[in-house]
Amino acid sequence: MNKHARVESAPIAFIDLAAQRRRLGRSIDDAIARVLTHCQFIMGPEVAAFENALAAYCGACHAVSCASGTDALVLVLMARGIGPGDAVICPAFTFCATAEVVVLVGATPVFADVDAETFNLDATSLKRAVATARRHGLTPKAVIPVDLFGLPADYDAISAVVAAEGLFVLDDAAQGFGATYNGRKIGTLASATATSFFPSKPLGCYGDGGAILTDDAGLVDVLKSLRVHGQGSDKYDNVRIGMTSRLDTIQAAVLIEKLKIFADEIAARDQVARRYAAGLRDVATVPVVPEGMTSVWAQYTIRLKPGVRDELAAKLKAQGIPTAVYYFKPLHRLEAYRSFPVVDNGIPVTDLLSEEVISLPMHAYLDAPTQDRVIAAVRNALGR
Repeated sequence: MNKHARVESAPIAFIDLAAQRRRLGRSIDDAIARVLTHCQFIMGPEVAAFENALAAYCGACHAVSCASGTDALVLVLMARGIGPGDAVICPAFTFCATAEVVVLVGATPVFADVDAETFNLDATSLKRAVATARRHGLTPKAVIPVDLFGLPADYDAISAVVAAEGLFVLDDAAQGFGATYNGRKIGTLASATATSFFPSKPLGCYGDGGAILTDDAGLVDVLKSLRVHGQGSDKYDNVRIGMTSRLDTIQAAVLIEKLKIFADEIAARDQVARRYAAGLRDVATVPVVPEGMTSVWAQYTIRLKPGVRDELAAKLKAQGIPTAVYYFKPLHRLEAYRSFPVVDNGIPVTDLLSEEVISLPMHAYLDAPTQDRVIAAVRNALGR
C-alpha cells in the first residue's frame, strides 16, 4: 500500500481531543502542576477562579460548579423544591439525563415533541404537554428545554408558554454552552442554566464536571449548600438534605485554560459546519441555524431517508470514518421511561428523527482535507 492509500484509509477521530491537547500543550501541564503544588484538590482556588471566568464569559451574574452536567440539573430541581406530584416537561428527543433528573427528585417527566428543523423543543407541543400533565393529576412546575447539538432552543416561543402557565425554566445546555440567541449567550436565557464539561463537549474537562449559571443570588446560596451535603455555616452544620457534587480543582484548572481558546474553537467549528453544508446539502438534509442564533456544533447531524442510515454508517466505518446516532431510541421508547406521560397528540417528529439522523465527525481541528474525505465518502455511499 502506498503512502497516499494509507492516508485515505487512516482512521478519523470523531472528536479529536488529542489535537486540542497538542494546541494547549504546556499551559495544561503548568495548570495541573500548580494544583499539585498547593495540594488543595477539593474547592481549591482554581474552582472560584473558573466560576468567575465562566460567568463573565456568558454574562451571567453567578456560576456554581459541580461534579457533572447531570448533577447541575438535579441541584436546580432540588433547590426549587420540585418533587412528588410535580410535572416537568422535557423534549423526548434528547439524552436520558434530561428526564432522569426529574425522576431522581421524585417528580414526573412529561414528554413533548420537537421541531423538525432545529430538533429542539416545540413550543406548541410544550403547551399541550402542560395540559397532558394536568390530566394526569400532576402539577406542572418546570420545563427543561435542551440546546440540542449546540443550537439554542427557541426561548421567545417557550417564554410565551412559560409566562402563561407559570413554569420555571431550566435550560439543559450540556451541548449548547457558548451559543447565542438574539445576541445573548446561553447562560442568560433561562432562570437557571445547567451545562456539562464531559470531555467530548465543546467546553470539556479531563473527567466529569458541570456548572449552573443564574442571576438569582438566592438560588446560588441554596445550590452551594446542596452541593456539599446541605451545609450551613460549615460542612458539619447541615441545614438541608444535600449531596456531594463538587468540581475538583484539577478539572477547574484544565477548564480555565480551555476557556481561553473557546471562542477560537467555536469559530473553527462553525467553519467545519459551513464546509459540511456546502458539500452535503444536495444529498442529505443538513442542519440549519435560524436567524438570530449561533450554534457551537456539539454534533453535526444530518437527516437521511428512513432505511438509508445503517448502510451509510457501515460504508463509512469500512473507510475509517466514524459516525454516531443521537438518538436511535427517543426517551419515551426507552425501557426505563416508557411509563411516563407523553403529550396527548403524540410526538411524531421525534419518532421520525430517531429513524433518520446520523452524526458525522465534528471538532475544531477537523482540517479541510480530512473533511473533504468525509464528504466524498458520504456522497459516494449515497450514490452521488
